[in-house]
Amino acid sequence: MEIKELSKYSTAEKILLAEKIWDSVSKKSVELSSEIKNELDDRLHILQEGKAELYSLEDVKKHIQKLRKK
Repeated sequence: MEIKELSKYSTAEKILLAEKIWDSVSKKSVELSSEIKNELDDRLHILQEGKAELYSLEDVKKHIQKLRKK
């Protein structure tokens, strides 16, 4: 199947297809490099220490809107 063929399917059918694809990918088959694992561990550690800077969804939307206006 080619991506351009997806246009013939309804939105609901596309969502079902996406769910089937997602379900077919097991966590065991996703391999992370040691660099990525270390980065994720560092970020989790920062979050657990309360040192992470968190943003609300509204803040993120506003930031994106500002970037688009440039």
